[in-house]
Amino acid sequence: MSWRGRVFVLGLTAVGMAVVWFTNQWLTERFTDTTRNRAEVRQALYSGNLLSELQRNSVVPLLLSRDPELINALTYDDFSQSSQRLISYVQEIGAAGLMLLDDTGRVVGATDRNRIGANLRTESYFIDAQRASDTVFSISRSESGAYNFYYSRKILGNGVLIGVIVVEVDLRKFEQSWAGISDAVFVTDSEGIIILATEPRWRGLQPNEALSVQSAPSAIEKAIRATTDWTALPPDAYVQGEAVMHTETRIPFRGWRMTSFTTFASVRERVNGVLALEIMGFALLLAAAFYLTSRRARARSMFFQQESAELRQLNDALQREIAERERAEKSLEVAEQTLAQSSKLAALGEMSAAVSHELNQPLAAMKTYLAGAKLLLHRKRPDEALSSFQRIDDLIERMGAITRQLKSYARKGGDAFEPIDIRESLSSALSMMEPQLKGGNIRVTRSVPKHPVRVMADRVRLEQVIINLLRNALDATKSVPEPAIEILLSTGNSAIITVRDNGPGIEDLDNLFEPFYTTKAPGDGVGLGLAISSGIVNDLGGRLTARNAGAGGAVFEVRLPILEKEVEAAE
Repeated sequence: MSWRGRVFVLGLTAVGMAVVWFTNQWLTERFTDTTRNRAEVRQALYSGNLLSELQRNSVVPLLLSRDPELINALTYDDFSQSSQRLISYVQEIGAAGLMLLDDTGRVVGATDRNRIGANLRTESYFIDAQRASDTVFSISRSESGAYNFYYSRKILGNGVLIGVIVVEVDLRKFEQSWAGISDAVFVTDSEGIIILATEPRWRGLQPNEALSVQSAPSAIEKAIRATTDWTALPPDAYVQGEAVMHTETRIPFRGWRMTSFTTFASVRERVNGVLALEIMGFALLLAAAFYLTSRRARARSMFFQQESAELRQLNDALQREIAERERAEKSLEVAEQTLAQSSKLAALGEMSAAVSHELNQPLAAMKTYLAGAKLLLHRKRPDEALSSFQRIDDLIERMGAITRQLKSYARKGGDAFEPIDIRESLSSALSMMEPQLKGGNIRVTRSVPKHPVRVMADRVRLEQVIINLLRNALDATKSVPEPAIEILLSTGNSAIITVRDNGPGIEDLDNLFEPFYTTKAPGDGVGLGLAISSGIVNDLGGRLTARNAGAGGAVFEVRLPILEKEVEAAE
């Protein structure tokens, strides 16, 4: 290697070391501040929850001390229903437990029936409640080392002490929730004694003593196993020899304080990730420098061959992925068309019964007219018989129109876009829905312009959208005493089809057009009608929206771009 190459390599190495050192200092300080801010926010949330639980339980003794049934039970020594009443209260309050003590300190009612009959006259919450005129807060430590927290208040009968009500506050549930994260948390009282902690062996100790305790694996110990002490900022404290971030806040309750320890694991991982990328980048630059200074053409040739092979493999993989995506898109397009056709056929199934009834009426009338024509021919009255035959021909034409509408609606709609008059689509859709609308005694109001309103669309798919909206309006007005549907066609820069009903309205507008979302009873629909209709309107270049009317009911609007010729004519 020439001297110029050596100087270049040395210079590049020096620059790399300087960049890595500066990046480590800057990112470590930045990520440490971020981690500290998150720890402070989390600690504020913890202290707020703790204070809220204490305040919520502090009003309970006052309310229970005025309970007439508890006062009567203490006055007349009848405690047969006291425990059951306390159990009913504790379910509403959410406290850890309730106890009713008489004036001697004997438990006469409790949510924990095992405590009934115990004498607690030496407990602080009983003694303090007798002496105070207000609710008092007490702390006692159990044999297992855990602290229990109580609110108590004396109960007076005719101005005389007759008992004490005790509420046990459940603060240990917060220890369990704190232990589920990578922080170590403890709460100290006004004397600096730890009363709540994620590490059970810390309870009852001073903070300095607790940090030196060697205990079983805990949340903080598991977290600091993977933590190094390599930080740009000095650590706040050490837990079992490992650096941690110390955060402390005051709880506005009897001088309590909350302290948490957060490890530097996330800081180090994020900084190390960036440093690893930088070191890798400089290593690649060094490798490139060595390669450029090398004179071996064979090595360069092999390198280029390897690069070419990898590029070919990537190209082949990319081509395969493109082909797979194209097949998936085609499959999705076929599935969407099939789903839309299935929705149409489902609508046809619902209309079949009504259409059958509609066809039975002309058939019955035709039978009557044929019988009358036969009788008239026997009586030598051919002119009147011809009138009956004309009526039969009109009925056959009506039946043919009904079947043609159903056949046109049932065929699959493709991309047969053509200029159509929306008024004709509305008339066709109303004709197909007429039997169901008549069967539901629904008053239909239609308001359309006198001039044609033309848009570029697929007639069958547009009629499918209108029929879906009419079906939804029909279902929405089933429980209304006087059902009514209003159909409005207006024009301007766009053609707007408005379908309004006087039903109960729409409860969830956000999920209305999501597939399979429905408010109908099981068996009445699967929630695809509006999703398919929205997709059809989007394909036609328009937009389907819904809202609740101010006077009640739902309003659906189909907005389609009007033909430019129509716009020019209107202008």
